[in-house]
Amino acid sequence: MDAPEMTLQLTVDCAEPQRLVAFWTEALRYVPEPPPEGHASWNAYWRAVGVPEEELGDGAGVLPESIVDPRGTGPRVWFQRVPEPKTVKNRLHLDLKIGGGRTVPLAVRRERVDAEVARLTALGASVLYTMDEPDGMDHYAVVLQDPEGNEFCVV
Repeated sequence: MDAPEMTLQLTVDCAEPQRLVAFWTEALRYVPEPPPEGHASWNAYWRAVGVPEEELGDGAGVLPESIVDPRGTGPRVWFQRVPEPKTVKNRLHLDLKIGGGRTVPLAVRRERVDAEVARLTALGASVLYTMDEPDGMDHYAVVLQDPEGNEFCVV
């Protein structure tokens, strides 16, 4: 039997989905995911598929809680509201690869990474530390946190 088609979705547990939708939409150059065709809102869709009203919560589904790649190549990202705060370092993180890789001169990569870090901090990210490998390792990256403390790298 052939395996069914699989797609990838990244799910981010968070306290404020709309805050992270706003940040990551800009950070990834994604767009908020529109509700499915034929539905005026996500709440209308969830009601149509039988989600009980008490599960819709206080405004969940009124605005998108997911973002998508407008080119259709990257994974969907869903920001799932959870009651508990983030307490430890991520075991999985995103690398935003803007530098161009090791075939690009280190000075050029550093300039690209630093420009992207400036853009992301203006959006609400904070810098944790810089990885600037000495001794010919030729690696440069900056580790940041999104507005809820989720770590990610710009390389």
